[in-house]
Amino acid sequence: MQISLTNSTFKVPQTFPFHQPFLTEKPQTQQFPLQKNHFHVNALKGSSRYLSEISKAIDHEEQYRQARQQVQRKGVDLAGITVEGVSIGGQETCIIIPEFKCAFDIGRCPTRAIHQNFVFITHAHLDHIGGLPMYVASRGLYNLKPPTVFVPPCIREDVEQLIDIYRKMGHVDLNLDLVALDVGETYEMRNNLVVRPFRTQHVIPSQGYVIYSIRKKLKKQYTHLNGKQIEKLKKRGEEITDTILSPEVAFTGDTTSDFYLDPLNADALRAKVLITEATFLDDSTSIEHARQHGHTHIYEIMENAKWIRNKVILLTHFSSRYNIEDIRQAASKLQSRLSAKVVPLTEGFKSLHS
Repeated sequence: MQISLTNSTFKVPQTFPFHQPFLTEKPQTQQFPLQKNHFHVNALKGSSRYLSEISKAIDHEEQYRQARQQVQRKGVDLAGITVEGVSIGGQETCIIIPEFKCAFDIGRCPTRAIHQNFVFITHAHLDHIGGLPMYVASRGLYNLKPPTVFVPPCIREDVEQLIDIYRKMGHVDLNLDLVALDVGETYEMRNNLVVRPFRTQHVIPSQGYVIYSIRKKLKKQYTHLNGKQIEKLKKRGEEITDTILSPEVAFTGDTTSDFYLDPLNADALRAKVLITEATFLDDSTSIEHARQHGHTHIYEIMENAKWIRNKVILLTHFSSRYNIEDIRQAASKLQSRLSAKVVPLTEGFKSLHS
């Protein structure tokens, strides 16, 4: 259901050919004593070079193993919140928060997303919304309850028509609760969790989402009372607590860096975890090009570092032109500018060593 809450209580190698012997067959030393000594010198030199190549090969294997671990891992702990998924610019984006049973955007509907009860769609580009019919159909196939899907209000009718087309073509029931949730509105996901959209800037209408935890805090005027006195107030029906909303996770989807400068987006920039895009990472693409296409250059995140109060930033949506090593290098440069921990999401990207 949708509810109305205010913010008044916020506080602002290749494998080396080991089958080859280290040394060639030993010569007949009794007939050629001088050649014996000469051979051993050369053999030792060759052995040294060989061992050096082996060392390089081992280093390459270790780098490859570490890179594959980065690609294959299914989740990462960020400030106590597990986040998993995939996000490759122009191909697919789906970020999953199992603790909250939700996914931000649906991408191509990765299997891990099917068991999430809530999906928050940021905008209508196919790499973010294309897997929606498959997600809804899969929920039905597995006898899971109909999901709740949130969309910007301006695309609700189009999404309804999209689902209707698949119902008609496939002669199937596609059941979902489609919620048009606008910026400034609040939806209760469960009794201790709500979500609110915030404004982002892309080439088509878009919005991000902040998920808040809800907790009760004793009002200041009652903090001096003991337990029995507080219990009496409660029995008399006195409201003795304030409701505190704490931003836990914010997801921007595709956006320019302008969202950093919007005062209304302050909660996104103080959530425990900010999941945001960094489509371009180096000088091969200009900031102006990024802005023209509705995206963020990592240099712009550096420029806006002073506004960021998050504990962790998960960088997503890198262009497919980059490899894991490119991404790590760029993330380390950003880390030097931020107090927040910077983590790049590299699942689906290739390593130089693969």
